[in-house]
Amino acid sequence: MPKIRSQTIRTLIGGILSLFIAMGIGRFAYTVVLPFMQEAYQFSDATAGYLATSNYLGYFVGAIVAAKLNMEKKRILYLRIVLLLSIGTTALMGLTGVFSIWYFLRFISGALSAFVFVLASSIVLDQLAREGKSHLSGILYAGVGLGIMISSIIVAPLHQLTSSDGTWIGLALLAFILMIFVWFFIRPSRSSFRAEVQSTPVIHNLPTPPKKWIPWLAIAYSLEGLGYIVTGTFIVLIAQTSSSFHGDATMVWMIVGIVAAPSCIIWSKIAQKLGYVKSLIVSMVVQAIGILLPAIAESSVFIYASAILFGFTFMGITTVTTTLIRQMVPMNSSRIIGFFTTGYAFGQMLGPSLAGILANLTSSYRLALIGAAVVVFIGGLCLISGLKYESKYKTNNISWGN
Repeated sequence: MPKIRSQTIRTLIGGILSLFIAMGIGRFAYTVVLPFMQEAYQFSDATAGYLATSNYLGYFVGAIVAAKLNMEKKRILYLRIVLLLSIGTTALMGLTGVFSIWYFLRFISGALSAFVFVLASSIVLDQLAREGKSHLSGILYAGVGLGIMISSIIVAPLHQLTSSDGTWIGLALLAFILMIFVWFFIRPSRSSFRAEVQSTPVIHNLPTPPKKWIPWLAIAYSLEGLGYIVTGTFIVLIAQTSSSFHGDATMVWMIVGIVAAPSCIIWSKIAQKLGYVKSLIVSMVVQAIGILLPAIAESSVFIYASAILFGFTFMGITTVTTTLIRQMVPMNSSRIIGFFTTGYAFGQMLGPSLAGILANLTSSYRLALIGAAVVVFIGGLCLISGLKYESKYKTNNISWGN
């Protein structure tokens, strides 16, 4: 097996840190800081849901813009700019207690994180594809899990030392330090992106469905966004407010991050063995079970099990999906990834508000969790038609490893 070039390794590390900053901290740190914010500012579950939705609305808008813009030639410059702005919005969350400003900051943070996801994904996936290393894409998306894990570890000590406001500022300082490394690891190459892509053949490591199947994948990925985000936003709050949960609620989110970090690599390996479509169906069914568990019982065992299954699948699904669409549509990857991220963002934009409203009406997250699990399960069912394309390759004895 040929060695990976140092440039590719540096680009991969830079991509990991970019997702750590914008996704692990910029987006998902809200989940673990939320209970402390509610304690300090005394706002309702519905307001918590609206704040989350403002972030996901921004993610939705950012994904739409990213999908329409032609950013191929200046992707690295754009990535640097949006990372700096993302860090700024994280810091500003700790410098004000005005709800209207919070809504604005979470919106902008969401838009910026969408740009970072699209840009970092396209930069790294294209670099891996040029070397025939697309199967290593799971390493990139481990950055989100690492961000979740590290932020969950440091949030409680930061809160004890300062407050919920100081926690946001501390997270921003960490993100800024990591940004320095991104700046040096992801650097413009002498040759243009377009020339590199056109001169290098795209290597398909696995059989993929035809482009006509893309709408089914887009629907499934959008439903995933709608369903997963309920657990992704409220699992710590569910643990914190449950009388039958015993333990530190922030540990629940730390478990999500610990499991999520290697999950992307694991699901990439699974996809190499099972195929993209079958892997996505399995992962979405497993995730639906994980989402459902706290609705059955809010005990420590069920909530921790939910965190494990959720952490094991939510970034794995993103990893397999983005790798698949990059294989199906290899040219202008930032646009196709942006298109899929738009559907995903639209789903996750609706999820927190609907869940927060249901929680307020029923004084429980049970119905919201059941609904989210059903949505993800339906998303998995939407992919069944793609199995025939993988079966076709099996029957023709085409090796997936070639």
